[in-house]
Parts: sequence; structure tokens; C-alpha cells
Amino acid sequence: MSPRRRDDEGAANARAGRRAELLATAAEVFASRGYAATTVREIADAAGILGGSLYYHFDSKESIVDEILSTFLDDLWARYDEVLAAGLGARETMERLVVESFRAIDRHRAAVVIYQNESRHLSEGERFGYLRESWDRFERMWGELLDRGIKENAFRPDLDVPLVYRFLRDTVWVAASWYRPGGRLPADEIARRYLSMVLEGIQAPTE
Repeated sequence: MSPRRRDDEGAANARAGRRAELLATAAEVFASRGYAATTVREIADAAGILGGSLYYHFDSKESIVDEILSTFLDDLWARYDEVLAAGLGARETMERLVVESFRAIDRHRAAVVIYQNESRHLSEGERFGYLRESWDRFERMWGELLDRGIKENAFRPDLDVPLVYRFLRDTVWVAASWYRPGGRLPADEIARRYLSMVLEGIQAPTE
């Protein structure tokens, strides 16, 4: 490899690294202050740069939150799809999906908070139509899984599927409001304890 090419790759890697740092900083600011209340200057201040310097990396505040949310959802759905393609039974599929959800909170905590707090408003814009698609996909995935679990006799036959879906959705994702990486319990252990509480209530009676 030529010295010039090495220099170019080094510069590109440095820019990518700095961009990732700025996105992480912006995500924390959006999560704590709210998207509408946050200014580009406040993001720049938190990152320790001049306001105008942020535009070297992003053309608008909207672009920043778009990248934060799309990166989180792309990562989450890639991992969900691996679980769904594994051919597992309904109960084990549920367990693994919940574990992946908590791992996503561990990796993208601020993005999850933004998604919870801001996606309804943001989805009104054409740019964020993928948020509405993701909601529909979540509901369809969990509904089909719960229905399959009933048929497999893994879950109680009298489940109110839409209600259980909302319960699972809300109890898992609200954890982003209090979870902190490196805390007393790791994400996988929190998922295990959540599952223990949930599954004792919805599993089929044993003889």
C-alpha cells in the first residue's frame, strides 16, 4: 500500500471515529433534553467544538437524529432476524428476542430513549416513515409469535395477544430510562429476570 493511500485511509478512519463520537454525544443530549428543545449549538458545546464545526459532519439536527435512530433500528432488526430465522420454538424465540432487546438497550440506551420519547412526533415527517414501519413490524412480529406459542401449547390459550404485546413492549423498553451500562446487573441478567417474571404468568399449566 502506498504512503498516500495509508494517509487517506487513516484520515477517513479518523473522520468516521469523530463522527461516531459526535453521534453518541448528540444522542445523550437529545435523550436528556428532548429533540425539539435541543439546539445544534448545545450539541456542539457538549462535544467541545464550535457550532459551525458540527456542519462539517452533518447538514442538520434532523440528519443527526435520523442517523441515531436508523442505526439503532437497523442493528436491532438484524439481530431479531437472526433469532427469527433460527427455527426455535415460540418460548425460546421469545426468550432470545427479549435478551436481544436488553442488549440493544445496553448498546444504544440514548437512542432507545429518543425512540420512545420522540418517534411519534418525528414520524409525521416523510423522512422518518421507517419509524411507522418499525412499529407495525414490532406488533406483527410479537403477535405472530404469541399466536404460535398458544398453538404450540407454550403459552396459555386464553392470552389477550394485543394486551400481552403491549405489556412486553412497554416493560422491556421502559428499562432504557433507568438502565446504565456497567451497573449492578448486566443486560443479559436483567433480561433473564424479566423473563422469569413474565413467563410464569403466561406459560401453559403443567400437569
